[in-house]
Amino acid sequence: MDYFIIVVTTAAGLYFHWWLFRRIRQWSDRDLALSLAEGDAGKRQYMLEQLARAQSEGVRRRDLPNWLEQAAAQYRAS
Repeated sequence: MDYFIIVVTTAAGLYFHWWLFRRIRQWSDRDLALSLAEGDAGKRQYMLEQLARAQSEGVRRRDLPNWLEQAAAQYRAS
């Protein structure tokens, strides 16, 4: 019974840390996209859509800042 408690507690702790890590990454990606919106409500919505598009296209996380900056520049051009 002791081993069962240890295994369950360890599994729950590992799952919680994984879940928290993923949430923090999502929050930081969202904050990056919103920081590029520069307070403009229309651009804010556009940048959130571009973030969703980047995630669906499988843009690597290390390439995401450059990808979002290019998307922000395209918004200014249009």
